[in-house]
Amino acid sequence: MNVEYINPFIEASQQVFKMMTGIMPSLGKVHLKTSPYSGDSIAVIVGITGKIRGQVIISLSNHTAKSVASIMMGGIPIEVMDEISNSAISELGNMIMGNTATILAAKGVGIDITPPSLLSGEKIKISSSSMRTICVPLDLGEERKVDIDISLEI
Repeated sequence: MNVEYINPFIEASQQVFKMMTGIMPSLGKVHLKTSPYSGDSIAVIVGITGKIRGQVIISLSNHTAKSVASIMMGGIPIEVMDEISNSAISELGNMIMGNTATILAAKGVGIDITPPSLLSGEKIKISSSSMRTICVPLDLGEERKVDIDISLEI
């Protein structure tokens, strides 16, 4: 997988988290994931079409999702992920992917993205069929971690 395609996802993710939460996430060790793999309890899935095709899954723990949604909603305490907090996390995924599309377009790589879908549950198993998955781990501090799993066909 071309690193020129992965870097825009990293850049957009860090920019959006900084803008929406005030937290600049640190980048962990980028690595390949073997399918099927386990996801955290909240996963936002966005499809990609165009010059590159595939999907991106942004996965985070329930604890991290509640913390991020709370910050996005002005600090309102979130005890349980409900429709509004789920919507905030979905919108975060949409913004990350929209910014990624803009960065890629500036490099001459046109893509379109699908509306985000949010999955929640325990022990989520993810299979990306014939695509290779690159995991971009982000650390938000205070034991809050987010995985950006990028599965592309090129």
